[in-house]
Amino acid sequence: MKKKIPLYIQIIIGLVLGLAYSILATVQGWIDFTQDWISPFGQIFINALKLLAVPLVLVSLIVGIASMNNIRTLGKMGGKSIFIYISTTVIAIIIGLLLVNTIQPGKFINNETRVKLVEKYSNKSQEKLELASDTKKNGPLQPLVDLVPSNFVVSASDNRNMLQVIFFAILFGIAMVMIPESKSNPARIFFESVNEIILKIVDIIMLYSPIGVFALLAGVLVQVSEGDLNFAFQILSGLGIYSLTVIIGLVVMVFIVYPFLIRRFAKVRFIRFFKAISPAQLLAFSTSSSAATLPLTMERVEEELGVSKKVSSFVLPLGATINMDGTSLYQAVAAVFIAQSFNIDLSISDQLSILVTATLASIGSAAVPGAGLVMLTIVLGLFPQIPVEGIGLVFAVDRILDMCRTSVNVTGDASVAAIVAYSENEIKIVD
Repeated sequence: MKKKIPLYIQIIIGLVLGLAYSILATVQGWIDFTQDWISPFGQIFINALKLLAVPLVLVSLIVGIASMNNIRTLGKMGGKSIFIYISTTVIAIIIGLLLVNTIQPGKFINNETRVKLVEKYSNKSQEKLELASDTKKNGPLQPLVDLVPSNFVVSASDNRNMLQVIFFAILFGIAMVMIPESKSNPARIFFESVNEIILKIVDIIMLYSPIGVFALLAGVLVQVSEGDLNFAFQILSGLGIYSLTVIIGLVVMVFIVYPFLIRRFAKVRFIRFFKAISPAQLLAFSTSSSAATLPLTMERVEEELGVSKKVSSFVLPLGATINMDGTSLYQAVAAVFIAQSFNIDLSISDQLSILVTATLASIGSAAVPGAGLVMLTIVLGLFPQIPVEGIGLVFAVDRILDMCRTSVNVTGDASVAAIVAYSENEIKIVD
C-alpha cells in the first residue's frame, strides 16, 4: 500500500512549481496566457475557501459556546484572547521599528527609482487614499457600531464583516445555554452535524490545494513585474533592502517570539507546533488571506495540536479578524521607510504614534489581500510632512510581502489558540 504524501509536502510542491513557472512566464513574456488560463484556477481555490469561512465560523462558534456550562468562561476566554493578541501586535510593531531604524532601508532607494514608483502607482495610491479617507470620517465609536449587524444576511455575505458574524454567533450560543437543555438539544445536534459536514467539505477542497497553490503562485512575478523585466530589476535594487527588513522582522516573530510564547505558556514544542500548522502557513502564504486560510487553520489546530473546538472556534475567528501581527510590523517598517525615502526624520514621539495607531489599525484590517495598505495610508496620515503619495513606493512588492505577513498572522492566531487552550485546560495533547 502506497504511503500518502503529507498535505504540507503537496502544498510545497505546488508552491515551488508555481514560483518556477512564474519566473519562466515572466522571462518568456507569457503574461496574457498566465492571467487568462492559469491564474483563474487560483482564484477558484480562494473562492472555495472563502465560501466556507462564514458558515464555519458561525456554526463552530455556536457549537463551542453551547458546550460551555458557564457563560463567564466565555468572558474570561475572550479577555485572555484579546489581551494576548494586542500584546503580540505591540511586540511585532516594536520589532519592526527597531529594525527599520537600524537598517534604514529608505537610504538605499535613489531619487530616480522613487519618482518612477510614485508615478507608476499613482492611480492605485489614490484608490487607497479614498478608502482611508472614508474610514477616518467615522467617529471613534464606529467600530462598536460596526460590531452589531443590522442585517445578518448582509453581514454573512461578506468576509469583511466577520466580527458581525462572530457577534451573532456568540449571542445565539449564549441564548442556547440560557434556555432549558430539552429545548436547545435539537438545535445543538443540528449545528454539530452541520459542523462535521463543513469540516468534511474542507477536506474535499484541500485535495485541490496543490493545483490551487500552483495557480496562485504562477502569477506572482507576472503581477509584480507587469511584463517589464527591466522595471522588475529596478524594483529589486531599489526595494530589496526594504523587503528584506520586513522579512527579517517577520522571521523573528515566527522563529523566536511565537516559539518562546508557546513553549513558555502552552508547553508545546517548537517542532511539533510548526509541523501541525505548516499546511496553514503555506496556504496563508499562497492566498494572502487569513479568512481563506481559516478553515484549514481551525482543522490543524484542533486535530494536530489538540486544542478543543470550544477554544479554536472562538479564538481563531477572532484572531483572523483582529490579530494582524505581520500586517502591523509591515505598517511600522513601511511608514518609516517612506519617511526615510523623502529624507524626513521621525522623532521618538512620532514613532510612538505609529505604535499606537498601527495597533488600533490592525484591529480594523480586514482578513483579505491588500487591506493593510489602507491601514498604512491611515498611519501615514499622522504626518503631514510625508507625501501620502509615497505609498506608491511600496506597491510594487506589496503582493509578495502580503503573502509573507499573512503567514505570520495565521501563525500568531494558532499560537494564541494554543496558549488560551492551555490556560483553560482545553488542550488534549501536551508535550
